[in-house]
Formats: sequence, structure tokens, C-alpha cells
Amino acid sequence: MARHSGMAKVEKKATKRKSESPPKNPKNHVASVGKAFAVLKSFSSEAFELTLSEIAARADLDRGTAFRLIQTLTELDYLQAVPQSRRFRLGVACLDLGYTVLSHGSLRPMVEPLLRDLVPDVGDAASLGILDGGDVVYLARVGAGLDRHKMDRRPGTRIPAYSAALGHVMLAHLARDEQIERLESRPRVKLSERTLTDLDALLARLDQVKKKGHAVSDGENAYGLRTLATPIFDAQGLVIGGLSITVDAMRMDMATFRDQALPRLMELTSQVQDLAIKSGLTS
Repeated sequence: MARHSGMAKVEKKATKRKSESPPKNPKNHVASVGKAFAVLKSFSSEAFELTLSEIAARADLDRGTAFRLIQTLTELDYLQAVPQSRRFRLGVACLDLGYTVLSHGSLRPMVEPLLRDLVPDVGDAASLGILDGGDVVYLARVGAGLDRHKMDRRPGTRIPAYSAALGHVMLAHLARDEQIERLESRPRVKLSERTLTDLDALLARLDQVKKKGHAVSDGENAYGLRTLATPIFDAQGLVIGGLSITVDAMRMDMATFRDQALPRLMELTSQVQDLAIKSGLTS
């Protein structure tokens, strides 16, 4: 918990989010709705509790407007007041919307049962993710045996794509200009001593991943974890997601993990890809 609190404090120093792009059709743009969503988007997995002043700064609103929006969103259960404090957090209504998106019209319903075939047989966790900007968003996660790492990878969780095998395996199959745009869309910091942050080094890594057909991470996203990831394509050959399998480094070395887990992961990926194509899912 202390780690999250510290990260929240760091996040809050960057008080103003990146400016939103101008509306595509200003005539039909409702400014008040945009401001309400700016309030909701002020929160993140690191800054999950914010004060009025912090919300106003991050949403680029004056305090009066922020106050009225916060009160309205709280009444509608999209925000929740934190007891015995002056802070707010996202409410259950946001959770309901999120699970609606993640559960329908996506890969998740068809993939989640298949992930259970990998855990704990060949790994300690198996995941399905998609790319959103410069982030990986987890759609499904099956885990067992990684409690000591305190890794939060529930559906809806975001992690930086530059730092994860799951991110690398999807970025690798994008055009170069799109790779650069996504990698440059957020700060790149070292999450461990092995994390690649240099743009040229990352682009070279993506070239290797595309050639091999899978990505490998050995402690790059988190100490003590080893991960393999494979891409999922639609009928047009466009990447629409990725699968990963993770093991505690104390359980086996990287070579053994690759030999045992990669064939199973690739077999599962082929199954999922066939299901995705038959279901008409696209990027």
C-alpha cells in the first residue's frame, strides 16, 4: 500500500493531463460533457484518490466548475467521497461501464476459459491484453502463485506497453511511424534495471520480436518474473491483441520456461485467432 501511495504522490506532481485534441465536430460538441469526462480521466491506477484541487488541476478546470462536476458525478455514483478525508475516487458506476466494455464484443469471453489450461501447468499467470495508445490494457487474467509479487493485473488494468512483453508483441506488428508515436506517447522510465527505455533500442527489440513471432521479458517489467507473449491477428492480418504466460523466476530458468511454455502458448494463440476470425473481430 505504501508503494501505491508514493506513486500517487509522484503522479500528482504532473498536475495537468495532456491537452485533449479539439472536437472533430465543434457544432455538436457539448462542452459540459467533455469537462465531466475530464474529471473522470483525472484518475489513474497511480492517482486513484484525489482532492478537489488536484482534480481541478489535472482536468484543467477552475475550482468552482470542478466542484459542481464532482458533486454531480458523486450523486450519480461515478465518483465516491473517501470517508474521513477530502478526497474522491472513481465510483461503482465506472466499474459497471468498464466491465460492460470488457465482457462483450471482445476476445475476453472466448479466451478466459482457455487461459485456465495454462495455469498452473506451465506458468503462474496467463493474460489477454490489447493496445490502447501507449498502454497495454488487460482484458482477462488467470493467476496462481504470484501473490508475493503483489502484481495487480485485473481486467481493465493498464501498464506501459514499452515495458512489457505483451506490449512488445503487439507493437512489433505495427507500422514504424505508429510504433514511434505510441512509444513516445508517455514517459519511459525504468521499472527494473533491465527495462529498455531508449527509443532506438526499443525499435530494434520490436524488429527482433516480429522476426521471432513472440516476445520475451526476463525481469524487465518486474523483478523476479519471466514472461512470454504472442500476437493475435484478425482476418486481415492486423494485430488485435496478445496473449502472455508468466512464471515466477524461482520456479524455473528462462530456457526451461521457453521450452515448456512457448509451444503451449502458441497452440492456444492459434485457437484464439481462429475463434476471433470466425467471430468477425477486427482491430
